[in-house]
Amino acid sequence: MFLVGMPGSGKSTIGKRLASKLGYRFIDADRELEARCGVPIPTIFDLEGEEGFRRREAALIEDISHVEGIVLATGGGAILREENRRVLHERGFVIYLETPIAELMHRLRNDTQRPLLAGGDPRRKLEALAQVRLPLYASVAHLTIASARQSAQALTLSIMARLPPAFQPKP
Repeated sequence: MFLVGMPGSGKSTIGKRLASKLGYRFIDADRELEARCGVPIPTIFDLEGEEGFRRREAALIEDISHVEGIVLATGGGAILREENRRVLHERGFVIYLETPIAELMHRLRNDTQRPLLAGGDPRRKLEALAQVRLPLYASVAHLTIASARQSAQALTLSIMARLPPAFQPKP
């Protein structure tokens, strides 16, 4: 199971809860990439630029998408590469956490760790990212669910209720 959505949409928070309910292993793609590289994401951006980061991210998705019994929280820009969209859509069940810009602004108001949102007007940056990314999230998703101003528990339960039978927990 793969979660996609804008930065701040709740992929990691919801992913952990879904994994727990399903008895799956949770993997945060950004944290996994940091562990494999031995440096934080901003350092990868500084040293290799966005293109270098995206290459590493694509290799990680190619590798991890073969693993059974996981919930993977992808990075917000993972869907920018066509190969990632294809791999995610073909190898698992993709859930798009659709979140309005106003809610993302609220959630990210104190976040200083996202390289693509650093400096300048964060709202404009989010809007520019959304313009490119929203159609891509929708194109790859098997399930789109609104992720605005509801508790993580309520959102998790809503997703669980809409999962196909193959993903329902066994009694």
